[in-house]
Amino acid sequence: MTPLDDLFSTDESRAESQLEKVVILNPAEISDFPNHPFKVKQDEAMAEMVDSVRKYGVLVLALVRPKEDGGYEMVAGHRRKFAAALAELMELPCIVRNLTDDEATIITVDSNLQREMILPSEKAFAYKMKLDAMKRQAGRPSKENSRPLDTNLIGTRSDEQLAKDSPDSARQIQRFIRLTELIPPVLQMVDDGKIAFRPAVEISYSPKSSRNPYTAQWNVRIAPRLWRRRSK
Repeated sequence: MTPLDDLFSTDESRAESQLEKVVILNPAEISDFPNHPFKVKQDEAMAEMVDSVRKYGVLVLALVRPKEDGGYEMVAGHRRKFAAALAELMELPCIVRNLTDDEATIITVDSNLQREMILPSEKAFAYKMKLDAMKRQAGRPSKENSRPLDTNLIGTRSDEQLAKDSPDSARQIQRFIRLTELIPPVLQMVDDGKIAFRPAVEISYSPKSSRNPYTAQWNVRIAPRLWRRRSK
């Protein structure tokens, strides 16, 4: 059944509602993107951003999308939103764009991957989110092509396509995604530099029974030593 609002709206007004627009929103009214893989820290870099925001305001527009139940959801600009809140600003300039879940996921990841300082865990979950979104999009028509996306990418694996727009190779992306198999305490040690990247990838292939909290110490203390021996 056609929605009541559509019965009394024109084609022009419906088309206009789909266009991008710039609006000023209260940061408190914007919800975070679900399972956002990049951490927003109150560190020295954030303190500098807060100071800049207090002096000059937010100069780069954030990107949000409208929520079905009303309000907006952040797609790109979580650090700007956090800085604006700390600076006690009530206004955040935003671009409003209608996006599907998968489109929003890809933009969220892409807008953060070029940052200089990214934790291994952030890259791991970001690559996994984007790869999953790309796989879901396969078979759907793209905006530039009425045929399904998989016909646009014949002979190209999803991780290889992902690597084209990423700073890492397809093989390295696979290694990062393996880190999502680690239990949080072990993954935290990777972020803290207590376990090197390659040993952490090897640990992710260990039996699930050896990755639970009760045997995590074996993973952390013994497995890296075995890796170093194998690497000699």
